[in-house]
Amino acid sequence: MTDLADHASASPETKSSAQAAAFNLYDLPEGFLEDPYPWYHALRRHAPAHRLPDGSVFLTRYSDCLAIYRDPATFISDKKVEFGAKFGDSPLYRHHTTSLVFNDPPLHTRVRKLLAPAFTPRAVTRLEPLFIDMVEDLLAKGGAQGGFDLIADFASALPVWIIGDLLGVPREERGPLRDWSLAILGALEPVVSAEQAAAGNQAVTDFSDYLTGLIDDRRRNPGDEHDVLTALIEGEVDGDRLSQDELIQNCVFLLNAGHETTTNLIGNGVDALLRFPDQKRIFCEDPGCTKSAIEEFLRFESSNQLGNRKAVKDVEVGGVPVSAGTYIHLCIGAANRDPAQFENPDLLDVRRTPNRHLAFGGGIHTCAGNSLARMEGAIAIRRLFERFPNVALKGEPVRGGRARFRGFLSYPVIF
Repeated sequence: MTDLADHASASPETKSSAQAAAFNLYDLPEGFLEDPYPWYHALRRHAPAHRLPDGSVFLTRYSDCLAIYRDPATFISDKKVEFGAKFGDSPLYRHHTTSLVFNDPPLHTRVRKLLAPAFTPRAVTRLEPLFIDMVEDLLAKGGAQGGFDLIADFASALPVWIIGDLLGVPREERGPLRDWSLAILGALEPVVSAEQAAAGNQAVTDFSDYLTGLIDDRRRNPGDEHDVLTALIEGEVDGDRLSQDELIQNCVFLLNAGHETTTNLIGNGVDALLRFPDQKRIFCEDPGCTKSAIEEFLRFESSNQLGNRKAVKDVEVGGVPVSAGTYIHLCIGAANRDPAQFENPDLLDVRRTPNRHLAFGGGIHTCAGNSLARMEGAIAIRRLFERFPNVALKGEPVRGGRARFRGFLSYPVIF
């Protein structure tokens, strides 16, 4: 009896260990994209620095990910070698090796300094009235029809409007922006089909062609001090200006980063509240918890689940020796559910403090637009529940089907 009891009690642990050992980011197990957290927990417990078949290392502990973010000299963001093999000589390669996120100083420093004025607290505060009007307009339209698709009709429309305004894209020309963004970011998945690559390359080409015309017009007719595109065109850092290609690709990046983060924050936040009715009640009854609730939504279902770095020298990572040139996967989604950092990490707590999550990365690559995303999420989710406290899911939501970015493609709700 004792042996049987021991075996029964040990079997979940054995299963968890096997689950961790078999994990391959490039051959994801069934069910992972719907709910990756069982695999994250197994990896963090049994293989927190897990060696993948290609030799890269997959990190799931909060402390290990934070240490990588804080050491940009040892762990760089450049991915020219990986993207060269993945994309070849293509528009996707040109975009992802020129944009802010996959670059290191000095280009990273120049672009970030030029973008910084657009995302100061003062600049974000200036955008609030405009954003509130957008939110109220979309909610009024949804109310008139008794509900809407939370993603298509609300969460994705809002950041496209804001980034479009920042770049001075005429409103009547914003129709393709979301599809371009989804196609370009979809090509960042660990495994990309020929169809995804083709769609991504076409999106980069189409968006670049559009921006070329917009930039030419702005050179002839500069905007005011609030116009981000004019600031990028005319701005200098240490006497250097962005080249035409650097300018175009970082405008593409602005749309992609701003769209993805905010859309998923709103969608994931609303979904979390509907799945935790007690937390929804607290959120609705206490407007003072809005700020902590937004941080909790970012932690609980991080929009960006994966970060990447490359070791430039032989070093130890999470207790595992790695050689120079090794790619490191920072699993933000796992780090933000690490019980060593967060009490009861699988439970939503809209009043959780402190909440030092890694949803916006860390170090010199902390998301430049994090203040804007927080403002957008706070206003959108708060006003949705103020106007429609009984909002409920209607039908089946559709997950985005991506490992790197976690969100929904469709989320029908009724008011």
